[in-house]
Amino acid sequence: MLDRLQSLADRYDKLSELLCDPDVANDSKKLREYSKEQSDLQPTYEAYTEYKSVMTELEAAKAMMQEKLDDEMREMVKMEIEELSARQKELEERIFILLLPKDPNDDKNVIVEIRGAAGGDEAALFAADLYRMYTRFADSQGWRTELMEANVNGLGGFKEVIFMITGKGAYSKMKYESGAHRVQRIPVTESGGRIHTSTSTVAVMPEIDDFEIEIHDKDIRVDTFCSSGAGGQSVNTTKSAVRVTHVPTGIVAQCQDGKSQHENKDKALQVLRARIYDIKRQEEEAKYAGERKSKVGTGDRSERIRTYNFPQSRVTDHRIGLTLHKLETVMNGDMEEIVQALTVTEQAEIMERENQ
Repeated sequence: MLDRLQSLADRYDKLSELLCDPDVANDSKKLREYSKEQSDLQPTYEAYTEYKSVMTELEAAKAMMQEKLDDEMREMVKMEIEELSARQKELEERIFILLLPKDPNDDKNVIVEIRGAAGGDEAALFAADLYRMYTRFADSQGWRTELMEANVNGLGGFKEVIFMITGKGAYSKMKYESGAHRVQRIPVTESGGRIHTSTSTVAVMPEIDDFEIEIHDKDIRVDTFCSSGAGGQSVNTTKSAVRVTHVPTGIVAQCQDGKSQHENKDKALQVLRARIYDIKRQEEEAKYAGERKSKVGTGDRSERIRTYNFPQSRVTDHRIGLTLHKLETVMNGDMEEIVQALTVTEQAEIMERENQ
C-alpha cells in the first residue's frame, strides 16, 4: 500500500509541475484534464502526507520512551504515543477507503428526473415533495439547482420535473436516489381519510460533456413550439420551447423554461447527452448483473428503493433495511444519514470484491 501511495504522491507532484508549464496553460483540454486528475488525487495525497508526518512523530516519541525520563515526562510521552497511534489507525482506514476504485462520475453535476407514476394526482404531488426535498438537500451541501423542464398538474404537483444540481460531489451523493419511491399517506384529494399508496420514479444521471458523448447535427431533429405554463409574456406567443430528437436512438429531450430558444436547445442537448449515456451505462450494468448484485441497486427506475410512511413518520430504505422515524426532517432535505449509510454499504461491497 505504501508503494502505491508514494506513486500517487509522485504523480501529484508531477501534475503540479505540469500545471505550471506554459504549454499546458495554453492547452485548455490538457489543463482541464490535469487539473481534474490532481483534484481527484488531492484527498489521498493530503491523507498520505499527514500519515507520514504522524509516523515520523510516533517513531520519535517511541524513541524518547527509551531514554531516561522523569515520571511526568514519561506520562506525557505515553499520552502522545496513544494519540498518535489512534490517529495512525484513523488515517489508515481513511486511506484504505480512498484507494478503493472510484466511480469516475462521482464529482460530476447531475441531472435529476422525477415523474409521478402510480397514483394520479397524489403521485404528482409526491413528485413535487421529492423535488423540494432534493433542492433543500442541495442547499445544505452548498450546491446550486436549476430547473430545466416542468410539467405541472392542476394541484401544483409535477407529472414530470427535470432539474440540474451543480456542485462538487453531487453525483457521489445523489446517485443512490434512482428508483421508485413509494409514499403512504392520506391524499389531499381523499375525503374519506383513507391511506393511499402512490409512487414516483427518480432518475439521477451525471452531466455528460460534449466530448464524452458526441452528438452530430445530422443525427438530431430540432422542433420548436410555444411554451406553456408559467413563463411570462413569451408564453404561447413565441416558439422558444425546443424539442430535440436523437434519430439513431429515438431518445427525446425538450426544454421550455429557458429565456430563449438558444438556451432551451442547449439545456435539451444536456438532457439528451445524459439520457444517451444513462442507457449505455444500464446496458453495461446488465452485462454484469448476474456476476455482481449490489445492495444499493443499479439505478433502475422500476426498482422500489424507499417508502415514506406519513402516518407513522417513518422512512425506510429497502436496499439496506434502514428505517428512520423522522420523516419530516428527511422531507425537509436532511438526507445525510441515509446517504452515509448507503455510501458505507457500497464501500463495504467494493472492499469485499477487492479482497476476493
